[in-house]
Amino acid sequence: MKPLGKVLRYLRKHWLTTLGAYLSLLLATGANLLSPRLLQVLIDRGISAGNMRTIVLMALILVAVALVGALFTFLQGYLSEKASQSVAYDLRNALYAKIQSLSFSYHDQAQTGQLMTRATSDVEMVRRFTGMGFLQMLNAVVMLAGSLAVLFAMNWRLTLLILALVPVALVLFSIFGRRVRPMFARVQQNLAALNTVLQENLAGARVVKAFAREPYEAERFRRANQTLLNENLAVFRTLALLIPTIFLVANLGTAGIVWYGGLQVIGGQLSVGELVAFNSYLFMVMMPVGMLGMVFSMIAQASASAERIFEILEAESEVVEAPDAKPLPPVEGRVAFENVTFRYFGSGEPVLKDISFVAEPGQTVALLGATGSGKSTIINLIPRFYDVSEGRVTVDGHDVREVTLESLREQIGIVLQETTLFAGTIRENIAFGRPEASQEEIEAAARAAAAHDFITSFADGYDTIVGERGVTLSGGQKQRIAIARALLRNPRILILDDSTSNVDFETELRIQQALDELMKGRTSFVIAQRISTVLNADQILVLDRGQIVARGTHEELLETSPMYAEIYHSQLAGDDVKRDA
Repeated sequence: MKPLGKVLRYLRKHWLTTLGAYLSLLLATGANLLSPRLLQVLIDRGISAGNMRTIVLMALILVAVALVGALFTFLQGYLSEKASQSVAYDLRNALYAKIQSLSFSYHDQAQTGQLMTRATSDVEMVRRFTGMGFLQMLNAVVMLAGSLAVLFAMNWRLTLLILALVPVALVLFSIFGRRVRPMFARVQQNLAALNTVLQENLAGARVVKAFAREPYEAERFRRANQTLLNENLAVFRTLALLIPTIFLVANLGTAGIVWYGGLQVIGGQLSVGELVAFNSYLFMVMMPVGMLGMVFSMIAQASASAERIFEILEAESEVVEAPDAKPLPPVEGRVAFENVTFRYFGSGEPVLKDISFVAEPGQTVALLGATGSGKSTIINLIPRFYDVSEGRVTVDGHDVREVTLESLREQIGIVLQETTLFAGTIRENIAFGRPEASQEEIEAAARAAAAHDFITSFADGYDTIVGERGVTLSGGQKQRIAIARALLRNPRILILDDSTSNVDFETELRIQQALDELMKGRTSFVIAQRISTVLNADQILVLDRGQIVARGTHEELLETSPMYAEIYHSQLAGDDVKRDA
């Protein structure tokens, strides 16, 4: 119940609605508890005594009580649903905000399908408990306690017979609850695994088709789906045993009451009306007992889902804003790495080892090296996507760990190697970092990124819908829109992570000419696979296995770094072949 206790705290925000649902529950239960007693009076003082006035009066009162009960049952259902939907709304918002706040290191290990399942299916399981399950549990407890109190007042001997059945039912609930809770957890895990397969296939549909792997992927989905089906059947096979077992106990109790109560009626110790009322109250005892059986299964299911939800909500981000963090003032753009060492997930071999360099305001620093040499890691440390393991990174002398994340990142423009566009128009994607930007500013950024011409060639121009992840655009077009998006923010620090990798030679030349002009006055970090894009850099850092093995300008490195000279001459020959072609 501990995870569910955390969920129920979310009801505090909606205490008025919850209180209304609870009061409606009490009044509806009170009306239900009153009806058998009125029925007893109707039989004993009306029907048995032949008193028509009493019959009419009690019939009218029974109708009125039934109407009151129906009204408050409706209010209980509506208000409890409103409260549960509000809790689900808050949980989804909290999950989304938490997922957004978690550092890159968390997302490096998390699966999209798992996160989506927790934000949708798991939240729905918890919502069902807070709306229906929790109030049903309260309803069962109130009705059980009220019915037993009335029964004790009527006939304590018969009531003791009923009480003997309640512990049996509770033991059964406990046994079934312990069995099904881990089974529900496995169901949700397998649902998440199915969603992961689905998400990967939807995102990689073109790759699947290109390699004719549809049959393999269909079989992979079928296996995940079959596993989910088997787990669901196992759960409900177990639950299917609980309900008939509970009703068997209830029916045995009813048989015992009818037998023992019938003997008392024959012996003159109990009236027919009392026996009818007693049997009605017996139903009111057994009904909540059966209801508790369903609630216990709901509790097991919701508890497993709540635990999965709070695994995310209570996850600790490796990048945490300091309590005394101050906004970073407008910067000149001096970036310094001081003896920086970095390890992913805080352990293992360092990805960067004792990195030190300074980028002065307005300088362009190029990072060159083989895949896995640490280039992308360096640029990810500047906007503090990760925290250094040792040393520090400063911007204008401010340690990036001592300033607010928003004030740091709003002064940095980034074009990542993997271009991500959002469903919407080209205009909306370019203005993503500055939604308030004017059309003129958007077009200026697009022209600077050599994107304006191809955008205006579309029938809808800047209102062209790019489709999910920008699938309707070529790789080079997406890259140029991403560059325009970064430039629109007019950042003091510009990061280009291999930003011309998906364009042809001619387009690369046009973009590079625009970038050379735009990088003036900005501190720029450029990662490039092609050495031709970094010839004019103020500093070129050559990395190998997480260390800076050479640094300097292009001319200096040609003379002092055999590795750089080898890369340059091999690529230069390749570029000559491309030009000739």
